[in-house]
Amino acid sequence: MSRLDSFIRRMLAQRACLNWAAEAVADIAGPVLELGLGNGRTYDHLREILPERDIYVFEREIRAHALSLPPERYLILGDIADTLISAVSLLPAKAALAHVDLGTSDAGAYEALALRIGWLLKPLMKPDGIIVSNVCLRVSELISLDTPSGVKPGRYYIYRVSAAR
Repeated sequence: MSRLDSFIRRMLAQRACLNWAAEAVADIAGPVLELGLGNGRTYDHLREILPERDIYVFEREIRAHALSLPPERYLILGDIADTLISAVSLLPAKAALAHVDLGTSDAGAYEALALRIGWLLKPLMKPDGIIVSNVCLRVSELISLDTPSGVKPGRYYIYRVSAAR
């Protein structure tokens, strides 16, 4: 498969999962967390499908197009581990939805990051909230859900935060 075809499949899977998640949290109040702004495409899509929600964006450094930037008060810059820890006191409410789309070219660092993200994200989420992730999150309090039809297993992951605390 060409890199272009792989990218297209990944974007289609991402959109299908986010659209599903937006419907799944329709009755759960709370903001949205976007972990990894990148070039801002996903943030822009979240703004479109969840226009009434505050969307907090976590990013190490800004590389997005100016039209795809969140308002400054919703942008949390820095190392993801540090910013997720401090977000517990910064966010006005626990999140209904989180989207994790982080990456690094270092495979070892990527796996280590994936192992930490779920544990750092869990305290920021409402019970029954939804996490859509490009990496498998190994946290016992996250219930793995099936992805929408047409999304190849392992391409994206969807979790519901356990209501039991």
